[in-house]
Amino acid sequence: MKEIHGSGVALITCFNNDLSIDYDSMDKLLDHVTKGCIDYLVLLGTTGESVTLSKKEKNDLIKFVRRKYTKIPIVIGIGGNSTGNIIQEINETDFDGIDAILSVSPYYNKPSQEGIYNHYKMIAKVSPKPLILYNVPSRTGSNISSQTTLRLAHDFENIVAIKEASGNLDQIMSILKDKPDNFTVLSGDDSLTLPMIYMGAKGVISVIGQLFPREYTKMVHEALNNNIDKANSIHYNLYQLYAPLYQEGNPVGIKAALNVKDICNLVVRPPLINASKEIVYQFKSLLHNK
Repeated sequence: MKEIHGSGVALITCFNNDLSIDYDSMDKLLDHVTKGCIDYLVLLGTTGESVTLSKKEKNDLIKFVRRKYTKIPIVIGIGGNSTGNIIQEINETDFDGIDAILSVSPYYNKPSQEGIYNHYKMIAKVSPKPLILYNVPSRTGSNISSQTTLRLAHDFENIVAIKEASGNLDQIMSILKDKPDNFTVLSGDDSLTLPMIYMGAKGVISVIGQLFPREYTKMVHEALNNNIDKANSIHYNLYQLYAPLYQEGNPVGIKAALNVKDICNLVVRPPLINASKEIVYQFKSLLHNK
């Protein structure tokens, strides 16, 4: 496995006005982020609106990226609230050229901690690739506790990392304190990446990283190399952008920002709606001198 650490990007899925996948814009986006020296790509995550994509669209998108970008690690999202469906999708996916799976914790069902443990246990037993847990309570409606994360990390060698987006620094510190040496903690919150790295995290799966890949990657690398002043300087230069990215939901904000940079359309799939004129204007103002 290519090591998953440093600056990863949770890629959007670009759409045409008719809601079909816009491969020309995907090509432009991928060229932008890879020239920005990001460390790995994440496809089909929540930022990629994966829940709105058909099985064929997912497979076609994986093939498109895998065919063009063979030297950079690729992580794909396979998660949801039906353990059986996830296992079926894993069994039906061609993992050639794929380095790991990012699997979001079950949403809506609100399973117990034992239920979450058993969910990932069943996935780990069938997964042909290393598994990255994804904890994002604001989206799923339930939290993977630090105890459950640590139990999974110690019990399964192929559960290699967690994308932690709980925003709970005490919980994250508990994981960092007692995790196995070969288990990686990644930030799932752009604005908290630096404090998490200072506590011991090894990188991020970022949204803003696809807007400013070179700058955000440099920030992450400076932090990992203990160049705190340089990392902080970049962080605060980007700080004003963090909040508006999520003001109208994700990936609405990042698509608006990328649209200002002429990389993709504003288009999102229902039930999301396209960015308002106000948020587009806000990004035009914020990005004017960047």
